[in-house]
This record gives sequence, structure tokens and C-alpha cells, in this order.
Amino acid sequence: MKTVVITGSGRGLGLEMAKLFLQNGWAVVLNDINAQRVEEAKSELEAVSAAYKVYAFAGNAASYTDLKALAQYAVESCGQIDIWINNAGVNQPMEPIWMLSEQEISTLVDVDLKGAVLGSKVAMETMLAMKQGAIYNLEGYGSNDAMMLGLNMYGTTKRAVTHFTQALAKESEEKQTGILVGRLSPGIMITDFTVKALGDQEAIDLPEKTKKVYNILGDYPDVVAAFLVKEMLANTKNNAHIEWLTGGKAAWRFMTAAFNKRDFFKKA
Repeated sequence: MKTVVITGSGRGLGLEMAKLFLQNGWAVVLNDINAQRVEEAKSELEAVSAAYKVYAFAGNAASYTDLKALAQYAVESCGQIDIWINNAGVNQPMEPIWMLSEQEISTLVDVDLKGAVLGSKVAMETMLAMKQGAIYNLEGYGSNDAMMLGLNMYGTTKRAVTHFTQALAKESEEKQTGILVGRLSPGIMITDFTVKALGDQEAIDLPEKTKKVYNILGDYPDVVAAFLVKEMLANTKNNAHIEWLTGGKAAWRFMTAAFNKRDFFKKA
């Protein structure tokens, strides 16, 4: 049985991807910094399919020590790691850089960038012993150089993640490790991440203009996860870029927005 490890999978996209891997017969190792949340996610997955194994590990995805412990737990529980996804991330308060505190900046850099770097390091260290595996890092707003007021630091970390992942893929190829490295680009997803900053610490008051764009381009995480998991399971190429919201798809949505009205923020 193959095994996937997904950081930040106590909810949102990470949890939805975990469900689909499970349904495809994979063992799943969940991870979240919140111990209660990751155990609740484990119970939810076990209700989806009791035929396959689900494991839960509470730990900080920005801590090398915790990530090493996560990898060890996965290997001890499942025997190997076939895919490792660095999915954990936090959003920023919708403020310009000079209004963010030093701690807020540190949190964004630690979780959104350092977590991907250290997670990739740990995954590579673990997979090298097995001479196989695939590592995927999550892109986000800013990965394609897009800029917007209130997303400077988040966008900076994601632009760096893109460079890092492409460089890691090149390193893996040149060193002939046999380990695939790729990027997942999920587009705009409507989750708690959209409306809460720094891992639930602060509510984000989205401008109406931003809500309008999100209503046109956004999707719920289960929709995005179905595409991403299908592509990961089929992928055999290093430096793969698995992109949900392509330029063509985004253009089509804007052109047809008048006929396909959606309101993800409508209050019940």
C-alpha cells in the first residue's frame, strides 16, 4: 500500500486531498499543528473508508524537529512515504507591509516558506533511503508575480516557494535521486484561509472588489482536490506544474461571469 503525508491536512484542501488518496487505496498520514483538529480529521476520514489506514500526527510544519518526527512516524506506521505534500500555510492580515508586526511577518515566512523548505528537506532525506518518491509544494498568490495591496508578505513567500521548488527539482535531477519534485497551483479556494489570517488568529474583512473576483475565480477545496490528486497519481515527470486555475480557465470565467453568478460570501 502506498503512503501520502500531507502537512496542514486537518481541514481545507489538505483534508480533501487526503480523502481522495484514501479512496484510491492509499494510506494517509495527516498532520496539523492543532492536535484536536487533526484527530477530528482522522475520525472523519475513517468514516469515509474503513478499509484503508489513516494516521494522525500533531506537529508544527515549520519545525524541522517536528517534521523529522512526522517522517519517522509515517515510516514506522506505513513502511515508506511515496508522496509528501507541503500544504500547510497561513494567510496574512490584509494590510500593507508597514502595518504588519514583526511577529506577523515571522509567522508568514516560517509557515509559508520555511515550512515548504524544511518539509522538502525532510522528505528528501527520507526518500533518498528508499530511492523513490515525489514531493509537491503548494503555490499561491504571488507565485506568478501577481501583486495586490494586503498580500505583499504572503505573495513574497509563495514567489520564493516557486523558485525553491523549481531549483529543488533541478538539484534532484542533476543528482539523479529518482525523486520527483513538483508544484501544485490550486488557484483561489473558498475556505477559512480566505477569511482568516495567521491560522485563525484574525478575521479578514475582504473588500467588495476582492469578493467579486473570488466569486468569479474561486472554488471549494473538494473541487480543486479532485483535479490535483488525479494529476499527482498520474504524474511521472520531474518539475511538474499541476495547475488548476489556468490563464485560459480564468479568462473564460470572467467572460461568462454575467451568466454564472456565484456568491460564496452570502450570509445564510
